[in-house]
Amino acid sequence: MNLKKLSFVLSVILIGLFSSCKTNPSSKYLFLEGFTQGTTYHITYEDKQSISYSVEINRLFQEIDSSMSIYRKNSIISGVNSNNPAAVPDDYFLNVIYRSREISKETSGAFDITVGPLVNAWGFGYSDRMKINPKVVDSLLGFVGYELITAEHGLLIKADPRIQLDVNAIAKGYTVDLVSDLLESKGIENYMVEIGGEVRVKGYNPKGEFWRIGVDKPIDDPAASDRQLQAILNLTDIAMATSGNYRRFYVEDGMKYSHTIDPQTGYPVDHNLLSATVFTDSCMDADAYATAFMVMGLEKSIEFARKHPRIAGIYLIYYTKEGLRTFMTEELVDWLDVQD
Repeated sequence: MNLKKLSFVLSVILIGLFSSCKTNPSSKYLFLEGFTQGTTYHITYEDKQSISYSVEINRLFQEIDSSMSIYRKNSIISGVNSNNPAAVPDDYFLNVIYRSREISKETSGAFDITVGPLVNAWGFGYSDRMKINPKVVDSLLGFVGYELITAEHGLLIKADPRIQLDVNAIAKGYTVDLVSDLLESKGIENYMVEIGGEVRVKGYNPKGEFWRIGVDKPIDDPAASDRQLQAILNLTDIAMATSGNYRRFYVEDGMKYSHTIDPQTGYPVDHNLLSATVFTDSCMDADAYATAFMVMGLEKSIEFARKHPRIAGIYLIYYTKEGLRTFMTEELVDWLDVQD
């Protein structure tokens, strides 16, 4: 399962380690950027009083990290994974657990936050890669499965103490929603929130137009040094997320292993779907569905999306013997930016 998402390319991305803010006096749009959850964030919004909410947003980022970062030893999720009885889930953690279980059920287990031990074993998590063989995979599968966790009365119950949770495939989208909701609570009607490639937009950009968001072309490029755009979309009042296999992978003995691990087989997926972009009203949902689609593959993803009422559209990139091909639902035709 994809635990670190591939970034969308925005028109301009300025990477910085500290949050910054600047204002265009004529439009009163503010621009925030910085680093959170192991990736960059970029936020643009219009405020009539030119008020910066960077302090509140950074506080929110810190709360999310303290709750769900597997890379922080003192986070709640790290405590849950180590079976610390003092690790009590907060509302952030519980919201993600509840929605994760629902999406796991909807996708027949293609999305599963208990896949962490397998991700680690294959070398895409926070621990060293194991020497993989069928016996190791079978043993790890014994404590992977969304049905093995429940949340009751504010507590998380694991059927097996060896169960390890990893919510990276949904937490960034959830954080995008939280920041967007914070802005809307301030009466802000025009904004773009992007964290590590997960995006939610509302209203219009500083030029008074829909927000222009680019989708990466799936080129094998682990360092992200040769980014190219596959498409540009004009969007408003929508959330979107993408997942893919073209940046996090390794090659061993002539075999390519991607970081998308199938929770049911225990092995990296091996099909022709290179990236999946999902559009919904919730970035948390888009984040999780995009991950699930990379497990499902092309045909099952198309079938699922067409039947699911909350999915507003999908954009899939896959390969054939003739080269790269794309599939998009009809809704996206009007969103595509046509350039000369």
